[in-house]
Parts: sequence; C-alpha cells; structure tokens
Amino acid sequence: MLETDVVIIGSGPAGSSAALMLSSYGIKNVIITKYRWLADSPRAHYVSQRTMEIVRDLGIESEVIAKASPKEIMGDVVFCTSLSGDEIGRLPYGMNNPRRATEYLEASPSEQCDLPQHLFEPILLSNGAARGSHARFDTEYLSHNQDLEGVTVKVLDRLTGTSYEIRCKYLIGADGAGSKVVRDLNLPMAGQMGKSGSMSIIFDADLTKYIAHRPGYLWWVVQPGANIGGIGLGLLRMVRPWNEWQIVWGYDIDQPAPELTVDQAIGVCRQLIGDPEIDIRIRSKSLWTVNEMYATQYAQGRVFCMGDAVHRHPPSNGLGSNTSIQDAYNLCWKLAFVLRGQADPKLLDTYSEERAPVGERIVKRANRSVRDFGPIFEALGLDGRYSAEEMQARIGSLMHADQAAADRRAMLRNAIEFKSYEFAALGVETNVRYKSTAIASVEQTQPLPDRDEDLHYFPSCAPGHKLPHGWVVRKGSKVSTLDLIGGGRFSLLCWLQGQLWVDIARRLSEDTNVVIEVIRIGPGQEIQDAYGDLARIWNCGEQACLLIRPDGYIAWEALDTTAAYDTLRQGLMRILSRA
Repeated sequence: MLETDVVIIGSGPAGSSAALMLSSYGIKNVIITKYRWLADSPRAHYVSQRTMEIVRDLGIESEVIAKASPKEIMGDVVFCTSLSGDEIGRLPYGMNNPRRATEYLEASPSEQCDLPQHLFEPILLSNGAARGSHARFDTEYLSHNQDLEGVTVKVLDRLTGTSYEIRCKYLIGADGAGSKVVRDLNLPMAGQMGKSGSMSIIFDADLTKYIAHRPGYLWWVVQPGANIGGIGLGLLRMVRPWNEWQIVWGYDIDQPAPELTVDQAIGVCRQLIGDPEIDIRIRSKSLWTVNEMYATQYAQGRVFCMGDAVHRHPPSNGLGSNTSIQDAYNLCWKLAFVLRGQADPKLLDTYSEERAPVGERIVKRANRSVRDFGPIFEALGLDGRYSAEEMQARIGSLMHADQAAADRRAMLRNAIEFKSYEFAALGVETNVRYKSTAIASVEQTQPLPDRDEDLHYFPSCAPGHKLPHGWVVRKGSKVSTLDLIGGGRFSLLCWLQGQLWVDIARRLSEDTNVVIEVIRIGPGQEIQDAYGDLARIWNCGEQACLLIRPDGYIAWEALDTTAAYDTLRQGLMRILSRA
C-alpha cells in the first residue's frame, strides 16, 4: 500500500496550489486526478493581487508574471452591440481606473493580471513536483475510510483498470463543483445548483484590428439570443492577445441541452464579433451552469474540502480560482504544523471556521454581480422580449438629441459605473478577516469604514486582519512588509524599543519548538521604516509587537511589555491549540 502524509484529490487551482504549499513546507503529499493532464481550456483567468501575494511568498511570482497578460492588456470592460459595432460604454478594469489606481498600489506590492487556468495550473503543479509532490494522472478517486490514525483512500488506475489503496494521515478534496468527496462526507450545503445555462466556445481568430487600439479583455455584447447565465448578454473574452478567445452564450436550462455544431459555433462567433467574413478556428465547445451554492462546513474528521467543491458560483468578479488558492493557503500551514507535532490537531478545526464564511460571501457576491446587470438593461429600455430591429432602435435612440435620450444616457453611465462592484471590487478581494481560536488577541475597536467595504480596501493591524502592505528598506533595497513574513513560519514584528520581544521570541522558539522569525525595525537595524508606511498603519507605540501567522494574518498583538514572556507564550499556544 502506498503511504504519504496528505492525499489531494483534484489538480485544479486549489489542488495544485495545495500540493505546492505542502511540498514547500516539507510535507509529503500525493495529488491525483482522473484526467490525463491538467486543465485543457482557459476556464478561470483573473489573478487578484492577494493571489499574487501568495505566489510571491511561494517564490513563483516571476513565472506567473512571465506568462500572464498584465493589467495594461486587461484594459477596459466594454459594452457594445458587437465587437465591430457600436459601443454602449466602457469601464476601466480594476487598477486601470486612474481614480482607483493609487488605492490598488497602496494595497499590495503585486499587481492584478490575467493568466488562464490552463497556463496557471502547470506552474503550480510543476513547482510542487519539483519540491516533492507526487502527481498521479489517470487516477480516479473511488472512496475513503477514516479511522483514528488516518485515512485509507481507494483509487482506480484508469489506464490499467485496477484499483489500489493509498494510506495517508489527511485527505484534501479539491475535486470541483461535482465533488465526490463532498458527497461522501455529506457536508451541509446551502443554495441552489443549475440556476441557468451557458455554453462556452474557445476559438482562434486574429482580432488585432478591433482590439489593439483599445485594449480590453471582456466585451459584453447586447444582441438577441445572447443570454449568458440569465444576464441577457453575450461575452467575448480575451484568452491571449489578440488571437485566442472565448465566447460565452446562454441557453434555457429548462430545455434539453443544445448541441452546437462547428458551423453553428462559427456563426455565433462571427455574430458577436460583427464580421461575417473573419477566419475562425474552433478549438472546443462545452456547457456549464450558473450555481449559487456553498458549504457551511468544510471538513469532517481528517478530510478537508476546498475550492469549487465548497463554493460554487458564476465567474463574476473572478473569485473562483483566487478563493480556491486562498483556501489552500489557509489550510496547508496548519496541516504542516500538526504533522510536525508543533500544533494540536484541534488547530485544523479553524480552517472551516475561517474559510466557510469567506465562501458564503463570495458566492453571494458573484451572484449579486449577475443581477447587477439589470440597471444597464433598464437604461437601454430592454427587457429581453424585443426583436433585433427593436433592440437596435432602442440602443440607437441613445444618439437622439432630446431630453429623454439625455436622461437615459445619464442612467446608462450610472449603471455602468455600478458594475465597479464586479470589475473593481478591491474590498471583496482584500477585506477578509478571520475569527477563530487561531487568532489569539481580541480585535481592537476599529473605526467604522467611511467607504464601501466591497469596493475599497481597509488596512488594519488588528488581529484577524492580513498584515497590510507598506514599503520598507532592507539592506538598502526597497521591499514590502509582506516580503518580511511568510515562508511557512511565524514572524514577530517589533520596533527599536522591542529588544525584550527579540529576546523572548528566541527563548520561546527554543521552549516550544516553533520557529519565530523576529523582525526588528528601526535605525541601525536590517529593516528600516524609511517611508513611514508601517508607522502610519500600525500606530501603537514602539513597545508594541505583532505575531504574524505563516499565511500573513495577524494572530496576536501586545501594546507593551507587561508580563511579556507569559503573554506571548499564551498567545502562541492558543493559536496552535496547545493551551
């Protein structure tokens, strides 16, 4: 029987990133997938700043940047009648909006980018394999059985038709929206599957003449029959600039699933592009459904689920793969500490406590973004019942020089700006706060946000928040505060007056067998707050200190050195469930 520490079912963004993280932390793991290789289509593509911070910590940021399309290529989100037809309006994507750019730059040392899943997964898994992960393709999960000591996983070799068992201490189910692991565990779910239907067409076409002068990677097309996910629009999405594309088109989920021929698919592509002569090569066609479902519990015993297995939603806001990778980032350091004997297994209970609320939030946000297209149709005077001629007439009436048209133009501008909740929702991506026993300090009273928490990021050094980004100087080089932490270890930040914390952290590391990397900041130290960024964010006096978890979250805070050793020890023991 094959034996390992962790078995991972599924090689998507959640599974592949989990394999990379565990191997980076020195934990033996086997990742299996029933497919012969990784993703064969673009699928997820948006990479958020938070995900880029994680790949930065994992040492693969440069590889991602090398293959990704940068923010400049992502350009604008465009609403139009076809790619070659009339534009209805534009919205800058995320940090491309000059009114928001500074906010994005202050939030992170990393920039958002676009990297389709079939290019991202090989980066994750190849680095995982290089660091020790064992990948088994054409291997299908059949069942598992838990006991007090571990999990026995039964799998099928799809090439030989033989089944065998893998013995592990913990099992991760990252096997997608149809997760068999979730079904086997009978995890409690809320919401609804199959709310509406969509078809995806991947194709090659040189659209340079339509795009290069106005970069953008999402083109929402108002046409009869274009009804992706019940929205009432068709979508043309850039996969690679400017010759590889995806079209998403809707279908009635209450009727039999459509069978789309190659000629019909070419016709749909030409219709949305608005060029009946353009040369098109169809790569693939597939169907998918819009879901609004999330697990209220992510684990049972020694089995943990993550990614689309536990949060299922439309691609609005680009939350899918980003949330999946962040699930893995939360769980894997905890597994490593438990498997090394540095934490009690009760620490693993905090994975579900911390991540399930995040999953619920992003599922509801993504589905709300679908509904948020309504005001655009209202401004256009459309309700889905009009012929092509009537639709064109109503859209064309925007060009009239009367007051009624002026009022509709104002409504349309506001409706498109409202879509910032999908295409520039920095707060949704970054305002993730944890409450669990793995956060030792009680959160200090925070001032009420003066701006929308879905749109805007609110940095905080209170426990339960991610350590904010700020620029500091290390040995003469400009680095982020986030570059000082991570690497699978705990970190303790203190100021020049915090020599006592330095001494105590070193002593505590020896007493508890938990390495605490001490980062002392000030003149004459390796790290200097030369820009004053950290002092502005963390204004608590120089005798304060912060204990940062391996995933970058602030777990404990002290404002002075009173009973310093005992309070830090108690905080660390609470975090690791060793109290």
